[in-house]
Amino acid sequence: MRHKLRQLRVDRGISQTFLAKKLGFKYSSGYSNIEYGTNRLSYEHAVIIADALCVDVKDLNEENTSFFEEKLHVSCNKQSA
Repeated sequence: MRHKLRQLRVDRGISQTFLAKKLGFKYSSGYSNIEYGTNRLSYEHAVIIADALCVDVKDLNEENTSFFEEKLHVSCNKQSA
């Protein structure tokens, strides 16, 4: 997923600093750690990033992997309960 995040961000000309601020991080490293896989991407942050990149949350997922979608489904169900 992290490669997809970077690809979408770069294709749209959006900086890591911009996304970090959208997520409420004080420093750009807050976002870059997500993109580089150091920190996990939460569902809440995925929604914000998807909105900033003008894509659906499911589009953040790498092709041919279902891990992220499964995690989102579980997270969504927990928030709904």
